[in-house]
Amino acid sequence: MDIKEIQNLIKFVAKSGATEVKLEMDDFKITIKTTAEAATIENGGFVQHIPVAVPQAPVAPAPVAETPAAPVAPAASEDDSKYITVKSPIIGTFYRKPAPDKAPFVEVGSTIKTGDVLCVIEAMKLFNEIESEISGKIVKVLVDDASPVEFDQPLFLVEPA
Repeated sequence: MDIKEIQNLIKFVAKSGATEVKLEMDDFKITIKTTAEAATIENGGFVQHIPVAVPQAPVAPAPVAETPAAPVAPAASEDDSKYITVKSPIIGTFYRKPAPDKAPFVEVGSTIKTGDVLCVIEAMKLFNEIESEISGKIVKVLVDDASPVEFDQPLFLVEPA
């Protein structure tokens, strides 16, 4: 079983809502526990812990007393509707830069085209470049550098060109 198959298995388990999955092959065992927020791979005595996303229940906003400023919030979400959201294709750690001493791939206001690298997501010691599928301008970066991200989590807002 290669890394891609393991990543796909982790995604599948996270989406399915299962709390624990065990897979035993000839040369290794994999146990994925979503409630413990960790997966373990045993390979001949070697144990590696792999982070796994745990689905979280949405938090309901606290009731807000009506004020004249209340209509401003819906207007802001209407403004966001004209933007395209770039989402994380995998679970991992989000990095805006190719290396700590390098400049970020993109900044707010950067013009991008299809195929441009927007960020890197590290998953299981593999650094995956996330490329743009659209052309446009970066309006907002939604995730802090070196933060964990989940599958399908919004990363950037892009104004299409």
